[in-house]
Amino acid sequence: MRRVEIAAYDQPDGGAAWLMIRRYRRQSGYDYYVTASPGLEARLPRPLPIGGLGFATYEAAHLFSQGLAAAQAVDTLYVTFSPPEHAGHWPALALSSIHPCEADNLFEAETEAVQPPPGQWLDALLERCAGKPPVPTAVAHPCDAAALGAAMEAAQRGFITPLLVGPEAKIRRAAEAAGVDLHGVQIIPEPHSHAAAAQAVALVRAGQAQLLMKGSLHTDELMHAVLDPARGLRTERRVSHVYIVEAPAYPRPLLITDAAINISPSLEDKRDIVQNAIDLAHVMGIRTPRVAVLSAVETVNAKIQSTFDAAALCKMADRGQISGALIDGPLAFDNAISPQAAQDKGIRSAVAGRADILVTPDLVSGNVLAKQLTILAGAEAAGVALGARVPIILTSRADAERTRVASCAVAALMASEGAQP
Repeated sequence: MRRVEIAAYDQPDGGAAWLMIRRYRRQSGYDYYVTASPGLEARLPRPLPIGGLGFATYEAAHLFSQGLAAAQAVDTLYVTFSPPEHAGHWPALALSSIHPCEADNLFEAETEAVQPPPGQWLDALLERCAGKPPVPTAVAHPCDAAALGAAMEAAQRGFITPLLVGPEAKIRRAAEAAGVDLHGVQIIPEPHSHAAAAQAVALVRAGQAQLLMKGSLHTDELMHAVLDPARGLRTERRVSHVYIVEAPAYPRPLLITDAAINISPSLEDKRDIVQNAIDLAHVMGIRTPRVAVLSAVETVNAKIQSTFDAAALCKMADRGQISGALIDGPLAFDNAISPQAAQDKGIRSAVAGRADILVTPDLVSGNVLAKQLTILAGAEAAGVALGARVPIILTSRADAERTRVASCAVAALMASEGAQP
């Protein structure tokens, strides 16, 4: 093996074949995460885990790189320890292979990316949407002041162009209660909530709207229209809900799923639930989100089905059935978000202690977790449903207007960037 020559601050160009190895400092050593360029990925023997491989040791990463070199002729391999979100910090290495004994001389410790301070994530999200064209949005049955007020506030900020669907008299009374002016806003009369849901979905199917927003009707009424086999908005992906939670005590946003739609999801359902959340994280700018699949314990237990599901999801990620993230589980909630708890239990993982996405075992646990964070911990939570033809803005009557508007911003961002299946 020849020594590696450092090509400082060179980024892999678009046509190069490269292997990226990111090194994360842990309490007792390092973890490595490996991804391959799309061109190289297409030439490699299958199965190759799309989106990356998690390695506990440098030796494991080294064996992987050796396997690539032996399996296929590789033009150039690039290695970097720093995640892409570290702007202006891309020291890269061009190599045929790398040797474990050289690791400490080749890499420096990873530092945390510069992130908005706690309490400013939603503000940053709202700012990111500023200046983008408003997205036509079918608002189903906005017949109370809170629902209509949120839609009109999002419209005033330029995030959406609302199409109000429902009983016109009730919508106008709601406007008076909310103190909003409906001049120039299109109202599409429908007699009741069921008809309003069906018509709002029809507007999306006809291409007149690119987003769907829940008004003052029940979630199951709207989702019944969305999931209608003949006239709904189904795709091959399972529809699921994601809360984006901004908790004062956590240094990054937490995406919690699913807390609103899937009551007792199967393993296949959970695969889609995880992928939907990963896709949202990418739109938010989290390039390689860390996904913690939650259970009550961090080991596989024959009596706890969620631990089996967590282990299976991790292996599905290894086999390319889930892509674009680091996934680990089962993890208990404390191990997923607390570095100290993970250290105390001796858990070595690139996810434990700093999760971006929390996948809960079922709707009840997810709903309890999200609501206890908002009520007891003072967190704010925006929500969106994914997996349908368009993003669906699902808000609760108990949500503050700011989080309702943030939900609109998230959905508008996804629609404008074409991030749906």
